[in-house]
Amino acid sequence: MSRLTTRQLHTTCIRSSHIGSTSIPIPKPVQLRFPFDLPATSTSTGLTRTLSVTGPLGQQSLSIPHPVVLDNQQGELSVSVLDVEDRKQRSLWGLTRTLINNAVVGVSTGYKLELRLVGVGYRAAVEPIPEALIALQKQIPRAVKPGQAILPTPSQRINLKLGYAHPVYVDIPEDIQVSTPAPTSVILSGTDKQRLGLFAAKIRRWRKPEPYRGKGIFVGDETIKLKEVKKK
Repeated sequence: MSRLTTRQLHTTCIRSSHIGSTSIPIPKPVQLRFPFDLPATSTSTGLTRTLSVTGPLGQQSLSIPHPVVLDNQQGELSVSVLDVEDRKQRSLWGLTRTLINNAVVGVSTGYKLELRLVGVGYRAAVEPIPEALIALQKQIPRAVKPGQAILPTPSQRINLKLGYAHPVYVDIPEDIQVSTPAPTSVILSGTDKQRLGLFAAKIRRWRKPEPYRGKGIFVGDETIKLKEVKKK
């Protein structure tokens, strides 16, 4: 069934997203290396297409789906697909554009994310991992998927005091920088927006915000609505 004949359950008009059709500005320090020796508009399905984005803060590689067409023109990168009417290709259109834009911003200016610790006695500090633990981690074999790069062993960790009877230690990946300007504030910075969000979620999992006293680990501008305790 086509989009024009689909029955709508509401009276408002259909508004499509135009994120995919918006061009991506490429700053001068950022360089794009298109899939192998293929041109930017290549749609060949015979080879793996990987876009390399290099900037002053690092480098990222992205897999480009075959229906997606890239066109680099005078400091701007436009993203399109072969068949706009195909639902699968439309879903890849905006997603690919967003991932490329995140990589460009990450290698040029980077990302920062703040975590706020709310609670009596909640504290956070960055400390080096003891040498004995680092040596023990190197002896443990790690499962690596085919084609996945082996990340170096972390050398620092976050020491969290969250009301438990024991401190919580979270190892810091080498591609993420962590600082604690205040005991209840943790600043995460890095070039990969997705990995930064996953690491923040890993820390938040230890004390999710609860709705009765408002205690927990809040990410960014996160807020919750407090519930009233029923009195007998």
